[in-house]
Amino acid sequence: MSVPRIPDLGRLVVSVLTPAKEAADSALPRLCNELGAVEEEIGPLPFGYTSYYEAEMGPGIRRWMWVFAELVDRGRLARIKLLTNGIESAYSRDGKRRFNLDPGLLNLENFVLATGKNRAHRIYLGDGIFGDLTLLFSQGSYRPLPWTYPDYADPELIKILNGVRERYRCMLRLSQGRTVRSEV
Repeated sequence: MSVPRIPDLGRLVVSVLTPAKEAADSALPRLCNELGAVEEEIGPLPFGYTSYYEAEMGPGIRRWMWVFAELVDRGRLARIKLLTNGIESAYSRDGKRRFNLDPGLLNLENFVLATGKNRAHRIYLGDGIFGDLTLLFSQGSYRPLPWTYPDYADPELIKILNGVRERYRCMLRLSQGRTVRSEV
């Protein structure tokens, strides 16, 4: 019989795709009000993997990664995705998003993105949100899976996430007795 055990808290990373970072920056205080402070901003990173977002947001899309300071309960990922969806909608113009916010939880063993789209490899988290197992940690690095989006399989992004993982590993050692947000 397996014995249920609450896993370590995760490191919240929100990917921001936009051609106009000032639009996303204007929404950041609302996000921080719910999730705590951003400890690290990574970017801009090039984003030439798909033209999927251009019809909605326009050309020149780049990526930033917002790494939040507070570790979060992994069970909150669906609620965090609903929050980011709401923020995207609130800042939309004429029915078009100005930025895309994709929350993910970075853990020692994997990186999981939240999505509203079901696929065979995604696990239902609740409230219409699925967890996409995007990267596995193996042999000293995150590794893509057959279904991993090409941008997350990029060696440069994996290198960045490996660095975030190393800092997260240090945080876990220090997190005993640390207060974490539980509301969203």
